Formats: sequence, structure tokens, C-alpha cells
Amino acid sequence: MSKDYYKILGVEKGASEDEIKKSFRRLAHEHHPDKGGDQQKFKDINEAYQILGDKDKRTKYDQFGSAAFEQGGFGGGGYGQGFGGFDGMNVNFEDLGDIFGTIFGQQGGRRGPSQKRGSDIETEVVLDFLESVKGAKRKIKLYINQPCAVCRGSGGEPDSKIEECKTCNGKGQVTRATRTFFGNIQTATICPECQGLGKRHAQSCKYCSGTGIEKKTEEIDVEIPGGIDDGEAVKLAGKGEYPGTGGKAGDLYVRVRVKSHPEFTRDDQDILSTAEVPYSTMSLGGEIEINTVDGSGKLTIPEGTQPGTIFKIRGKGFPYLRGGGFGDHLVTVQTLIKKKLSKEERKAVEDLKDAGL
Repeated sequence: MSKDYYKILGVEKGASEDEIKKSFRRLAHEHHPDKGGDQQKFKDINEAYQILGDKDKRTKYDQFGSAAFEQGGFGGGGYGQGFGGFDGMNVNFEDLGDIFGTIFGQQGGRRGPSQKRGSDIETEVVLDFLESVKGAKRKIKLYINQPCAVCRGSGGEPDSKIEECKTCNGKGQVTRATRTFFGNIQTATICPECQGLGKRHAQSCKYCSGTGIEKKTEEIDVEIPGGIDDGEAVKLAGKGEYPGTGGKAGDLYVRVRVKSHPEFTRDDQDILSTAEVPYSTMSLGGEIEINTVDGSGKLTIPEGTQPGTIFKIRGKGFPYLRGGGFGDHLVTVQTLIKKKLSKEERKAVEDLKDAGL
């Protein structure tokens, strides 16, 4: 029976190589037998990728269908075999590297073990609109895992002897064999005793019991740059959770929330506002007072200005986070219409009406 490899991978016939690869990786993760997936479906997914992931084979498949690979043309029907060995399958380990990395705790199929890394942390701060323009400082208190104050994260008594780790013989990593659909796969992982250092203290730190971790409250100063937008974050490298001996702390992300302003709104790096101008000033020209992020200022209204006209005040917007410079302040003028008029004002308006204005 002819197989629809495009359907198996969940892509269109005109899909790019990158789309095919991404779909394969996602499906292989989802259906891998070692993760509780369906073995036959995993075989089909891999078979489909071996064809569509190869330019020449894909061209042949598009012309003749899967029949072109059934009579020994694709490893002699090796997909009907069970676990153990590769049975003629053309496995691309570079593409499968991240799959094995997820399953077996590596960072990639061909890479060695990497340094243990702590969890990232995210927290929020709230800024006023003007603080988001000018920048602000905040103090943040976090109760997190930090390097032990006694052993400074080493996990050993400060004066104890440092010796070679007996578990990994000083290599910092151990090799394990895991039985998979593709046969026995050897993977290198961080040594659980020395955490990849290859050495360890003869005596564990009594204060932290050798973990290298102390949980405590830390007060962190955060500088928030002017120009930051609502929802953006400031990254503080190494201010996240400390994972313990031999590890590296994660990062802290400070997410910014900006309060709305009664007069100003933001459009990219520009600030928008509206000014109501008396009819006489719109007609005859003059100056009006407006508010900017730097305080009040004067705006000149030319004679005969129409409602909806936008005036640009250069350099009074948000600073650019990269490259320098500032956005602008855009002021839209509208004609001021009073809801209630005094007798004198009503008389003046009636005179304008009589004059056709």
C-alpha cells in the first residue's frame, strides 16, 4: 500500500526542508517509545523523514510514490524489524541529536555533558508612564537558592582536602548505555558525585550538607532603562536560582508593566496627545500651552489651522533602547467646543453665526 509521507509528517507537499525537519523533530519527541509513544507510529515518522529529508529521495517519491522504495530500495524493508540494530535504516543522528538529548538528559546527541544550570526566575515591576520614558530604579527581594555562605557553593568544608572523584576518575562525566529503538546508545552525562568537576572535597560542608546551596532572601537593585515598553523584560544574568555544586546560576527576568497615563499614549517610540484649541486661535493663530514629558511648553498654532492637524515636537518621545536617539511627541489639535456658554460668549458665537462663521 502506498504511503503518504507528507501526511505522516503533517506537512504540505510544497513544505520547505526546514518545515519538514521541524515537524519530524516535534513528532519524534511526541511519539518516541521511550517516552510512552506508539512504536509503529514512530517507525512511520522516521521512515517518512528519511525520504522527505533527502532531496534526491524526495524527488523520486514525488514522481513514483513510496513504491519506489519498497523492493529493497529503502533498506530491504528494514522497518518491519523490532528493536535492536538499525536494519538498513539511514538514520541522521545530527537531526536526532536533540531528541536523544531530551530523553537521556544530554544537551545534544553528539555533545558532551554541559555545566548544570539553575532555573531562570521571572518577576514583575510596575512603572508609571513617565518612569517608562525616563527610566527607573527598583529594589527586588527574592527568596531563592544561592551559593552557601560557608563553602561558597563548593559543597565542601573550606579547609578540607580536594581529591579526585572516584566515580568518574576525574573525568567529570560518566557513560551509560541505554537500549532504544535504534539499538544500544551510549550517552555521556555529568557525574552525579562531583557534578562535572572531576574533583570533590574529602569532607562535605556541614552547613549545607554538601549541596553548595543556601536558601535565603536577596535584595537586588534593578536599573530599568528609559524607553522600555509594557511587557518587555530586563535580563540580569546569573541572578536566578543557584543549582548547587559545580553549577551556574540561572538568570533573572524583570518583566515591566506600565501604567496608563491620563493624557499621553505610546506609539512605538513616539508619544501621542490631543490639545483642544479655541476656535479663535485656530482661525487667527496664536500660542497654546501643552504638557510634555519634560513639563509644560508652548505650541504655536498657525492661522487657519484645521481640526485634526498634527504637530510634531521633535525629540520629546521615548529614547531608543538601541542606537540612541529619541522619538517625537505628536500633538493632534481639535477645536474646543464648550458645553456651557456665558451670556457674553453666546452673544459672540451668535455674531459669528450671523457673519457666516
